[in-house]
Amino acid sequence: MHRVIISGIGVEIPEPSITNEELVDSFNAWVEMENVRRQASGETLLQKSDSAFIVHASGVQTRHVIEREGILDPTRMAPRIPARPDDALSLEAEFGIASARKALDHAGVEPSDIDLVICSASHHQRPYPAIAIEMQQAMGTKGAGFDMGLGCSSAAAALHIAVNLVRAGAHRRVLVTTPEIITGHLNFRDRQTHFIFGDASVSMVVEGLAQGDKRPGRFEVLDTRTWTQMSNNIRTNLGYYTRTAQDDPYMINLEGNLIKQVGNKVFKEVTVAGHQFIVEFLAEHGLTPQAIRRFWLHQANARMNAMILKLSFGHEVGHDRAPMVLDRLGNTAGAGAVVALSENHADMNAGDYGLLCAFGAGYSIGGALLRML
Repeated sequence: MHRVIISGIGVEIPEPSITNEELVDSFNAWVEMENVRRQASGETLLQKSDSAFIVHASGVQTRHVIEREGILDPTRMAPRIPARPDDALSLEAEFGIASARKALDHAGVEPSDIDLVICSASHHQRPYPAIAIEMQQAMGTKGAGFDMGLGCSSAAAALHIAVNLVRAGAHRRVLVTTPEIITGHLNFRDRQTHFIFGDASVSMVVEGLAQGDKRPGRFEVLDTRTWTQMSNNIRTNLGYYTRTAQDDPYMINLEGNLIKQVGNKVFKEVTVAGHQFIVEFLAEHGLTPQAIRRFWLHQANARMNAMILKLSFGHEVGHDRAPMVLDRLGNTAGAGAVVALSENHADMNAGDYGLLCAFGAGYSIGGALLRML
């Protein structure tokens, strides 16, 4: 059994950003137009949104996106992402490669040193060819590649697989990449979810630790864990069979098929499950939350993270113990916890423990117990 480390981490954040105020102005302009139609037809009128509601509900102040003008156009309310020819690099592969190259540089390795690429994200641009295989060709990595996903736990689940493949000797060095272009699937006309998500891409290089190699400043992965439980409280129905349910299968109706969630149930149930997962996972290693120097949790909801940690510690903990990037990036699905890790580890000392933990639709939870070398 090999010791395994995360030798490189890379993060790519798109430059365009949208503030709460900008998003609310667009949403409310659409509501006004839609309510004129609804009033004429006798339908229930829609409620406007406001920035105070968004901050209270999520803690999000702003988010970065692949494309902002289409999102803010009240007659469209979706990013404008032009189609590319089949022989051109796809947007998801391009976004994944942007963070992957940074991770390779951080690890001090070349693409040819990688023998497996795992592209794990909550939403993939297409079913096949796999985005990971496209990245493999474009970057010049060796071996193989495959796509996978587990909602917002996608990066943690892929890390679980990569670590155990390296530990078992099946692969020498694995690139895990999570390019999250979640605004392409978001319903910006849904008051409950239009403000939650942003776009980001993260990558990690996972490899064995050679005997006698110290690798200071890197993290050894002591253990990983995944947990799932079926729930429809976070769901999307847009899939490969969507067209078959339509009267005209060549005119796809997106209504009701995009991301939807029952926010209050998600908050309560994931808070309980997340707390239980963390405490039990650490206990398997003879550790308590107090022994962990830093928690890099899924960046979905500031209040939920605070509650999970309060239940785990018995008291409130601050940004130093559990850093948040949610306020400026929004919920970047599988990428968020890795962004928090990338930005908040340089001050840790050798021997310090850290816990990467993400929660997602399914429900799903993925965790990795790390120790600074």
